[in-house]
Amino acid sequence: MRLAAPLLRQRASLLPTAVLAYRSARAIHSSPPEHAKVVPVYGTGPPPEPPKPAAEFAPSSNDSDPPTRNGGAIPEIQEGTAADPWSRISRRKRQAAMLRAATLPPTAGSSSAPGGIGLKRRFWKTVTVVTREDMNEIHLDSRALRRPDTKNIIRLPLTKPSLASALAIEWDQLVSAQQATKQHLIPLTSLVCRALDIADEDALGKTEIRDSIAKVLLRYLDTDSLLCWAPVPTHPEDGRNDAGYTLRELQEEAYSSVVSFLTTRVWPGVTIVPVLDETSIMPRQQEPGTREVVHGWMLGLSAWELAALERVALAGKSLLMAARLVVEWSGDGGNAVVQTPEEEAQNKKRWGIEEAARAVSLEVDWQTTQWGEVEDTHDVEKVDLRRQLGSAVLLCAGQGATDVSVNKAKL
Repeated sequence: MRLAAPLLRQRASLLPTAVLAYRSARAIHSSPPEHAKVVPVYGTGPPPEPPKPAAEFAPSSNDSDPPTRNGGAIPEIQEGTAADPWSRISRRKRQAAMLRAATLPPTAGSSSAPGGIGLKRRFWKTVTVVTREDMNEIHLDSRALRRPDTKNIIRLPLTKPSLASALAIEWDQLVSAQQATKQHLIPLTSLVCRALDIADEDALGKTEIRDSIAKVLLRYLDTDSLLCWAPVPTHPEDGRNDAGYTLRELQEEAYSSVVSFLTTRVWPGVTIVPVLDETSIMPRQQEPGTREVVHGWMLGLSAWELAALERVALAGKSLLMAARLVVEWSGDGGNAVVQTPEEEAQNKKRWGIEEAARAVSLEVDWQTTQWGEVEDTHDVEKVDLRRQLGSAVLLCAGQGATDVSVNKAKL
């Protein structure tokens, strides 16, 4: 290679044109290096003023005057600036007042509602129960309360005065017209409209709503909360409460009290067995014919009873408890076997809301007794369950059927 280099320099004409062009080309970085030019300083002067608070946070004239400073020992600070401690104190006072105002519930027509939109004031002043054409109606001043879908007037039987009064109270507690469009604020109205929808279908000879309700509730029979039991404790002294009972014993007691009533008065001759035990992996099926009997019984209920049965079963996750409660309080009898006067005398104590709520909340009550309740969770669920059970009792009960146990639901 060293011998070839002088030869190539002497015989440059023998090189290809591309090579000659490359040799004569200028290198990219052949320019002489230069020092970087720093941006020159255009001027000097004092630093900018500190930021000032917004107008809403500026100190007002009625704020207390700051005390005099110790003869200039403390540097003088311009009042009203962010560095002034008294302006910060006054600003925090205003912020605290704004927070207190934000915690107050917005009144009808105020601009402090969510989104900055004031609630529209309700258009009625009084709510009354008016009897027309042998039916009870709820009147908002002179306007009758109507159903949201069909716009028909809500008419309640005269045998349900407690239901009419509770419905009137529900609408009298509303403070704005917008609240009437939220179903969670008018739960009893939604339940009444559900029963009236079933009654309208019955009048037309249709059974779509009835069939859908019966299909859904039959699924609860396979996993009923009263039919799922805890395992038997390994040691007799383990897992007992202060009264000396185990969770399994409490579940068996609740099961026997409900099922014995249903198999004697509602579904005579039907056997209801537990679906989950300590040796079970999958839910156990009921005996042949049980589902057919229960399905036929549900289809024979009145519109008020069926709507109440649906509400209770969905709230307590138990079809058996729902059937027991509806039959106990139904003004139409609940398709149950009529009791003799002697049997009625023996069963003076009625199975009410508290008994039904405790029967389907055994596991939760057992855990909260040992470990305590979670605030705003267990206590809210406990009251909400009793509220829903109470609304179902009002829906299916007849005249004189409700007693003090309904008032405990705090509707």
